[in-house]
Amino acid sequence: MDAAAAGRQRALLRQVLGWRVAAAVAWSVLLLPIYTAAFVFLSAVDPFHPVRWISGSFNDLYTSYVIFSILLMSVVILVISIFNTEFYTVVPSIPCSRLALIGKIVHPQQVIHLVVHAVMGMLVAWCAAIMTKGKFQFLAVPCTAPESVDDAVPQMCLNEYRLFYLLSGVFVGCSYSLLYFINNMNYLPFPIIQQYKYLRFRRSLPLLVKHSCVESLYFVRNFCVTYYFFGYIPKVWISTTMDLRIDSKLHPLDTLTGLLDISLFYHAWLCGMFLLITWYTAWLLFKIYATEAHHFLIQPTFAEETDQCLPKILNSNPPLIIKFLALQDLMLLSQYSPVRRQEVFSLSQPGGHPHNWTAISRECLSLLSDLTQRLIIQQEAAAANGRAKHPAGELKVSAQTPGAVATEDMSFQPQRSNIIPRASMSSLVKSSLMPLKASPGPDVGSPFSSPALSCKMGILDANSPRHGAVQSPYILRRAPKLWTSGSDLQMNGSHHEPFPVLSPVRAVSEAVQPNFIYTWLQNKQEQIKIFLSKRVLIMYFFSKHPEASIQAVFSDAQMHIWALEGLSHLVAASFTEDQFGVVQTTLPTILNTLLTLQEVVDRYFKLPHVSSKPPRSSGSLVDMSYKTLRFALRASLKTALYRITTVFGEHLNAVQVSTEHKKRLQQFLEYKE
Repeated sequence: MDAAAAGRQRALLRQVLGWRVAAAVAWSVLLLPIYTAAFVFLSAVDPFHPVRWISGSFNDLYTSYVIFSILLMSVVILVISIFNTEFYTVVPSIPCSRLALIGKIVHPQQVIHLVVHAVMGMLVAWCAAIMTKGKFQFLAVPCTAPESVDDAVPQMCLNEYRLFYLLSGVFVGCSYSLLYFINNMNYLPFPIIQQYKYLRFRRSLPLLVKHSCVESLYFVRNFCVTYYFFGYIPKVWISTTMDLRIDSKLHPLDTLTGLLDISLFYHAWLCGMFLLITWYTAWLLFKIYATEAHHFLIQPTFAEETDQCLPKILNSNPPLIIKFLALQDLMLLSQYSPVRRQEVFSLSQPGGHPHNWTAISRECLSLLSDLTQRLIIQQEAAAANGRAKHPAGELKVSAQTPGAVATEDMSFQPQRSNIIPRASMSSLVKSSLMPLKASPGPDVGSPFSSPALSCKMGILDANSPRHGAVQSPYILRRAPKLWTSGSDLQMNGSHHEPFPVLSPVRAVSEAVQPNFIYTWLQNKQEQIKIFLSKRVLIMYFFSKHPEASIQAVFSDAQMHIWALEGLSHLVAASFTEDQFGVVQTTLPTILNTLLTLQEVVDRYFKLPHVSSKPPRSSGSLVDMSYKTLRFALRASLKTALYRITTVFGEHLNAVQVSTEHKKRLQQFLEYKE
């Protein structure tokens, strides 16, 4: 069954992404003759003889070596496009430390990417050298041996200009591969405003040319420095392997005199620019085609189309790019397609069940609840590390009247999640029954895990003496809490409820001191951490950058933004378009989830090291929008709540939500939030 499902997912991926990749490759190859013609004209530039320059360049375009170079470059573009397809991602990989960045670069797949791009760079430089002609055309050139001046015996010498040219292509290819992963160029950012593909490419083309020119300049500069120190190694190795002499009459290029050749630097820069423009074009076209909106079916026409419908895709586990395209389609249809919205609100025949709305709302609520849970764990981890601790003596306990909690339809809870009671959550967070997915985190069952963290996560071992028993108030005071209310204390067994009398055996078992070996290992571990933390070099590689850690938390926030926008637009449209009232049954759940997420997001932005203002856009060719996803999420969340409250108005007072949520909704209704 799993193999069949995986096969259907691969077929869907090929159906959605296959033609996009083929179209991107085709357009990249079709643009290649234009780039080649521009390179031929610029490589033979002669401003003092413009007529001879232009006529000679036109004649070169029809020669066999230029046509052969275009064919070989087409193969290079095909290989580059294959690697773009294999390494793309819709969730950026953000290393939180320098050591993680190094590990990301030296990964075996990245090493293969580097080697292949180095070889492709050498092929591009070889084609460019053939089209440039002159002193770059041949690797072996005739020369005269210095000991036989009278006889003038011709011999073959190494053409260092050609070697420098080829190695510059290798260096530019390696540099491109390194920056490809360092700058997350494999990340596919989806456009906020939908535009035609031609308009997107035309808008990015001047930026692409400018970026390639500047980047090639830096790459060639770095290569000249590298060749100055290490250029002797490949020169001697090539001359020895091919039995070529080194012409002593010429200045070697691994000296300052040889590298100050303006013509050499210009042609190396032009070759690098030609390489980068062609590769960036293939990369840009793949991004444009891969992120184009795709319309999924809401209701299948035939039985074999069931797996391709939007509700089915959202509730399955497809490739991430398919899920992102599905959520993007949900966001677009919720805003601009009344006909497709009617299909979402429709009832099944026979039976009269809102299967489409149930599946879509369940997945959206599950995504938002997962994000809520993830942010709560991050906040509690920050509190446990002492960055957001509050003194235990300043805790204020106020009696609260528990508000009415909306009765939720359990059919809208994800089947693959479970409900985990949390003692450290406020009544506002507890008032919505949040469906939680199993998310990666520390092993709370490990002997090396933090007991405070295990307590905060609300997960207790069934064999533990604390399981099922009332915690001591002194034990609870050790755990830093972000929210405290009277209902929390009631839930944890505070003075509002009488304590059950504990047996002497249980009291003794809870007072047992930890094992001596375990304590010794913990002390040694802390000593090692303190020792390593005082070493500057080690901390340079191991220390985590706070901003990168925050960006990693919100790296996949784009799909949560689409879930927010799609769900809120559907709810707002249901006020006039939902003839059967299918949305009204889940409106309390939706409001509870959105308000809970808003509180958690607001709390998260108040943590230390979390910037409250987005950075300025750099306007670079490489997209860095993933760094500002948390700000977009916060804005989308507030906009979604205002969208619902503006449409429903005072009717929301009849919705069964908790007292805290009613207060928050009233602030939105009065435009005070």
